[in-house]
Amino acid sequence: MNNSQVNRIKDTAFKFFAIACTFFGLLVLAVLLYDILSKGLTRIDLDFITNLPSRRAASAGIYTALLGMIWILVLTVIIAFPIGIAAGIYLEEYGKRNRFANFIEINIANLAGVPSIIYGILGLELFGRILGLGNSILTGSLTLSLLVLPLIIVSTREAIKAVPKSIREAAYGLGATKWQTIYSIVLPSSFGGILTGLILAISRAVGETAPLIVIGALVYVPFAPTNPMDEFTVLTIQIFNWVTRPQAGFVTNAAAAIIILLLFTFMMNGIAVILRNRYNKKTRF
Repeated sequence: MNNSQVNRIKDTAFKFFAIACTFFGLLVLAVLLYDILSKGLTRIDLDFITNLPSRRAASAGIYTALLGMIWILVLTVIIAFPIGIAAGIYLEEYGKRNRFANFIEINIANLAGVPSIIYGILGLELFGRILGLGNSILTGSLTLSLLVLPLIIVSTREAIKAVPKSIREAAYGLGATKWQTIYSIVLPSSFGGILTGLILAISRAVGETAPLIVIGALVYVPFAPTNPMDEFTVLTIQIFNWVTRPQAGFVTNAAAAIIILLLFTFMMNGIAVILRNRYNKKTRF
């Protein structure tokens, strides 16, 4: 048996293993979704969305958790998105290529893999205690902003790298300054890739629970937050609270809340994908 035959056997075995793992993963996902949908769909109605939390499963709702999650996500995007894009532009377009720049780039990439609970400890000490923000929505948003910043910075840099140099050179040839070229040519051309980073950042922020628990997010909040300094809870913490209850009704509530969370995530990602595809069509090279 020669080397080419051995390589073909290895490739076939690898493809078979990949297909088997994919099929097994899809099967597990299908079973999980069926279990969640069969338990939770019957519980979803207007009362479930608009009711406050309750110790009685039949009257408990997700209103406070849903509003808290929306507050957290909106503030996180407002804080992290401009800072992440600005940092990506600076590192790619203005930063000097030296050892310090390489050190910064390596650490930004490493920060994306840091466990989220570490960010929670950092947010608790820096924002909650030193800055005196307590366990407020603003503390949670700032903490999640630190968590998703590496994703936004890396994706922004990669999107900017994908813009051909010939376009920049053409802009310079017409007399545009560096900032005019970046603002009018590079950013619009790379905005689809930047939105991809935002999709990943939102998807990670939506599912985070550990850092919010560390900074002091409450499990039971009997009021809806009205400003960034209010105490809060989010849907993932509410789900965690319900699944730990022994009553079967709370398990049903948790399944319904998971469905709402999935729909919210799909909606946010769908909007971002539509915007990304629209910008990609306008700026296709």
